[in-house]
Amino acid sequence: MTEFCFADNLEALALAFPERTFVTFRERHFTYAQFRDRSRQLARFLLSRGLGKVIPRATLSGEQSGQDHVGLYLYNGNEYLEGMMGAYMARAASFNVNYRYVEGELAYLFNDAAPKALIYHARFAPTLRQILQTGTGVPSLTVLLQVADESGEPLLEGAVDYEAALASQATDKPDTKPSPDDLYIVYTGGTTGMPKGVLWRQHDVFMGAQGGTYGDGKQHQSVEAMVEGARRLGAKLHVCPVPPFMHGAAHWMAFVTMTNGGSIHVQDTPERLVPSEVWSLAERVRASNVLIVGDAFAIPLLEELDRKPYDLSELRMMSSGGAILSAHVKDRLRQHLPGLFIRDTLGSSESGAQAVIIEGRSEFQLMPDSGVANHELTRLLAPGEDEVGWLVRAGHIPLGYLNDRDKTARTFVQIAGRRYSVPGDHAQLSVDGTVRLLGRGSVCINSGGEKIHPEEVEEALKSHPDVYDVVVVGIPHDKWGSQVTAIVEPRPGKVPTLEALHQHCEHKLSRYKLPRQLVLVPKMVRSPAGKADYRWAKEFALSACG
Repeated sequence: MTEFCFADNLEALALAFPERTFVTFRERHFTYAQFRDRSRQLARFLLSRGLGKVIPRATLSGEQSGQDHVGLYLYNGNEYLEGMMGAYMARAASFNVNYRYVEGELAYLFNDAAPKALIYHARFAPTLRQILQTGTGVPSLTVLLQVADESGEPLLEGAVDYEAALASQATDKPDTKPSPDDLYIVYTGGTTGMPKGVLWRQHDVFMGAQGGTYGDGKQHQSVEAMVEGARRLGAKLHVCPVPPFMHGAAHWMAFVTMTNGGSIHVQDTPERLVPSEVWSLAERVRASNVLIVGDAFAIPLLEELDRKPYDLSELRMMSSGGAILSAHVKDRLRQHLPGLFIRDTLGSSESGAQAVIIEGRSEFQLMPDSGVANHELTRLLAPGEDEVGWLVRAGHIPLGYLNDRDKTARTFVQIAGRRYSVPGDHAQLSVDGTVRLLGRGSVCINSGGEKIHPEEVEEALKSHPDVYDVVVVGIPHDKWGSQVTAIVEPRPGKVPTLEALHQHCEHKLSRYKLPRQLVLVPKMVRSPAGKADYRWAKEFALSACG
């Protein structure tokens, strides 16, 4: 069977239907051929600046890269997808940068990823300047490409305007030979507190997450077969991905759309959710699919539909990735959009897609190569076994974590002679083969699709002079799924307030990590070994918060 790489996929699709629209953003419309040409120009610019050196994967271990890295510090737009594809054409590996990160988090990320090039929106230039001028800066970084935006920020010293860089290059195909072994890198907060880069072979992530297999597990057998399917399907496939491309779910959907020859439509205000823009765009482009992230996205979109009707007669599917939709939210969506197919997909950066909720059901159906392993990770559980285990996936899975051999060994394990990814979800396999998801095995908080590690928040809060001890948990929230709640034991005679804690931590943590509720306790409960009792903490927070 053919193995795939993204650059070759795009070349074949653009050759097959050059005039079909691939991506729209505001007043800009790019056909497959135009997008291919702009990606080629970016690749040629990166190559002209010395990127593109590749060490064969056969000589590397799983947690090593062997390719130059290109950071994407961008909001949604055509430049994000061009940044990914241009890097792949140059045989470099792009990686996502969370634009919500503050300076300390960004400095950690850049030190870990060691980018040789960075493509960023102009509005991030002041933050980037501060990072580059503080301490050792980012010594690996040699190429800065600044994308102009409404901020009017001038070019950083040594930076090149993005459009000027593209215009300086020919649209001829670069003299490179992209390989299925070339890397795809996605950074995830996971349950470690600080982001980790997950390394995939391009062929594996294509098969595992980006449209290389159908829902029944059948695989594309060749590039020609992929193009023929796209020729039939893509003309009617118009997708509006609402989440940021800096998260895997959104750019995975973009690549699935490309695999099927469809069109991607980006909302005008990509830095935040504007429900009226989403529905107006879906109405205008006759969207067939809208991608969201759980209730945090669905609820404001529903409120907009309550306020104003839209012609969404072509909308056939709403997909949710990164967070699960509540049953009552699904019911409300169907009231507004009768016949809408709602697809809840369970997966992770470390596994790709693992399970999907069947329409009309509340339980997940396992996808091929997925299963539930026992707690000791020695065997797979059979349907109906009365045991809680770990959700696992084999087959097309990552190579490991960049620069982290220990975490790679813990997450990717051998079970009965086969290599599995174990992202950390507890699950139970029912008699009928469906899966009941029981949550992360760790205490990671998922708030609006963002993963938040309590220990990182606790460390920041503990540095406040009025805080003696603190435990952070997530408690249910109608809009966000979970909200960050801090249980604080104050220092004697002190009464810290939520506002004071926010002011203290706003330069240490992104805003979405800050606690939304504060519960004061006279004495913290911990284990005899001094470890936080998160079960007690969550029960106490639920009781205190009503």
